[in-house]
Amino acid sequence: MQKYITAILVLVLIGFQVFAEQPFKRSLKLMGSRFEITVVANNQTEADAYIDIAVTEITRIENLISSWDTESETSAINKNAGSKAVKVSPELFMLIERATKISQLTDGAFDISYASMDRIWKFDGSMTAMPSEETIKASVAKVGFHNIELNKTHSTVYLKKAGMKIGFGGIGKGYAADKAKSLLTKEGVSAGIINASGDMNTWGKQPNGEFWKVAITNPMNKNKAYALLPITEGAVVTSGDYEKYVNFKGKRYAHIIDPRTGYPATGIISATVFAPQAELADALATSVFVMGIEAGIDRINQLPKIECIIIDDKGNIHKSKNIKIETE
Repeated sequence: MQKYITAILVLVLIGFQVFAEQPFKRSLKLMGSRFEITVVANNQTEADAYIDIAVTEITRIENLISSWDTESETSAINKNAGSKAVKVSPELFMLIERATKISQLTDGAFDISYASMDRIWKFDGSMTAMPSEETIKASVAKVGFHNIELNKTHSTVYLKKAGMKIGFGGIGKGYAADKAKSLLTKEGVSAGIINASGDMNTWGKQPNGEFWKVAITNPMNKNKAYALLPITEGAVVTSGDYEKYVNFKGKRYAHIIDPRTGYPATGIISATVFAPQAELADALATSVFVMGIEAGIDRINQLPKIECIIIDDKGNIHKSKNIKIETE
């Protein structure tokens, strides 16, 4: 269920004028992805200090949730799968607890135990035939959020099946963006954007008083935008397959795998979710992609303060009931 997010969301700065405060931006690689951190500040020195705070926090989160770091708490959980429960920090425990609640909310379309999945699908052009039904079924044998046992009293996490693993590819960057935003607002930064490789978290307004805006790009023509939307306060995340997919017998299979079945998602090219927190938007964007158009929009319509836009494999646009699109 690994999610590759491309630059479908383009920031649009409207009506730039001279103000006391200005937006300052830094691009860098964090958590294995490209981050862009924008803050509104009085000068470059002030902006650099703020951005440094955000970078330090994102790096801390990366160390907490990394499954590549053999010394991390996440690695300890995975190493002891099927053997014993592992005591973790309250922060990691609560992140895993929230992730399992999203799994329940999405009927398992989102599942951090996707990391247990055998990588039998290849989206690099090398696949010439679909894997067998037996191979696909076996690939997800160790996946299942129901097998993540949480003990809140002792702050322990236990993976019931040997060889089972958890990973935060579908929620980690969003969580890091939320934490960085929280720190910067506490420091008094009036406005800014944490763009975690397409997981966008905003607050405040541009110096000219305008809201930040995002353009929803047409996946079939990247030079053309479907819509322009203001972001008043919150996050927007897009999950897409327009660059990584395979075709078998005329059917398009996305690189986003359904953790319940082992089969790639079909019928959707991109799913964009708007939510108060990037962590939630991150997880739900993948979930909607896996659930499909009808089920995905129906679930989003049941959730307060959350909206989505879906583009199907024919280029048609679908949206949740309360979203208003400003067409370019």
